Amino acid sequence: MPVSDYELIQAWQQVLKLSRLQAGQTVTVLTSAATHPQTLGAALIAAQSMGAVVNRLDLPPVNGEKALSRDSLAYLGTTPLTGNKAAIAALKASDLVLDLMTLLFSPEQHEILAGGTKILLAVEPPEVLARLVPTEADRARVKAAAACIEAAREMTVTSPAGTELRCPLGEFPAISEYGFVDEPGRWDHWPSGFVLTWPNEGAAQGRIVIDRGDILLPQKSYAADPIVLTVENGYATKIEGGVDAELLREYMATFDDPEAYAISHIGWGLQPRAHRGVLGLYDREATIGMDARAYEGNFLFSLGPNNEAGGNRATACHIDIPLRGCTVKLDGAEVVRAGKVLDQK
Repeated sequence: MPVSDYELIQAWQQVLKLSRLQAGQTVTVLTSAATHPQTLGAALIAAQSMGAVVNRLDLPPVNGEKALSRDSLAYLGTTPLTGNKAAIAALKASDLVLDLMTLLFSPEQHEILAGGTKILLAVEPPEVLARLVPTEADRARVKAAAACIEAAREMTVTSPAGTELRCPLGEFPAISEYGFVDEPGRWDHWPSGFVLTWPNEGAAQGRIVIDRGDILLPQKSYAADPIVLTVENGYATKIEGGVDAELLREYMATFDDPEAYAISHIGWGLQPRAHRGVLGLYDREATIGMDARAYEGNFLFSLGPNNEAGGNRATACHIDIPLRGCTVKLDGAEVVRAGKVLDQK
């Protein structure tokens, strides 16, 4: 069902309050060709209603001739900010940037955050935003899970489908995504509700089985047959299976980059209001699939970059794959058992 302007404005006001927006602060709304007009209008009204000084910065899209998908996370090359000193200066001068365009995995985003500016990404359809408005309880739950990761030195993942993955930890931080930006220099994504980190460089080993019904992003499709990834020294060295495996191999080969096959972030979903099954209920070009990434109890792993965590891999290829039914352990202690989250006390 569509969401009313009133409801979406209220949702934005709630997120901005959680993000500690104060009257007189400067908010810049970053937009591009794919920005949803209702999301933009509601964001502008909500920020103005809270007394902020509001600007809109609209930039032309890039990478369209290179990408095989309209999904904003399908090709992580240059951004509209690349080489755009005037735009970067405007964003760095803002207290809060509402990113309705997608700067994720860009050096420009790091530069803006380093100056204390907060960035909140929001590119899902209005109906998804309204259904998944974040809460303080989301923050507390995600932060507790992140503390468990920070204290651990190994994550292991198993599943009835045959996944057996071992990931030494410690080189990279734990990242909490709970949907709002309540600290200077913080980035987050509305909607979300999950925790993640990266394995030590070149250290992940084992096998990952993407089972029937698991989700591939940015393909935004449910696997029809199992796909088996052999993981050696931090890279997926084999991708085996039927047609789905063949399609994944062919897609990744178009990037012509060995770093595309590196094991990227690993973690699990903590958002009970997100649902695995809704992917087929939205226009695939309208959503980037945050329900799939955040639904409670998934094991979410990625192939590709690690520059968001301070690493050196900046490959344009980014594959996110949430698996269901997995058991995730930190230093031998279960945090997810057969797809059910075991909250730590």
